[in-house]
Amino acid sequence: MHFCLTGQYTPRALNAILENPTTDRQEAARKLVEAAGGKLISMFSVAADGPGVLVIFDVPDPSAAPAISGLTVTAGTLQNVKLTRLFTQDEIKQVRQNAAKLRSSYTPPGS
Repeated sequence: MHFCLTGQYTPRALNAILENPTTDRQEAARKLVEAAGGKLISMFSVAADGPGVLVIFDVPDPSAAPAISGLTVTAGTLQNVKLTRLFTQDEIKQVRQNAAKLRSSYTPPGS
């Protein structure tokens, strides 16, 4: 399952990065995701809302994603973290097919 994690670096993390500006945060992210049985798809630095990151990763166990995001928060690395489940187009096709089957079972408000 694919997930997108976004967040801003904490002041403590930014100070540590400035002390060692060649630090490889992508490698740190890769190690964490791989330890959870997953694969790092991509990682970008972002400037919106303060220096931060956008990480896309794939993990077979959906409970691993909140564990990964929680660890980055409790370690003091990131704040304002958002974790979003991403769906492939094949997965969305299945969702749409399921919704079409269920449509007749649902009564909207006011009906």
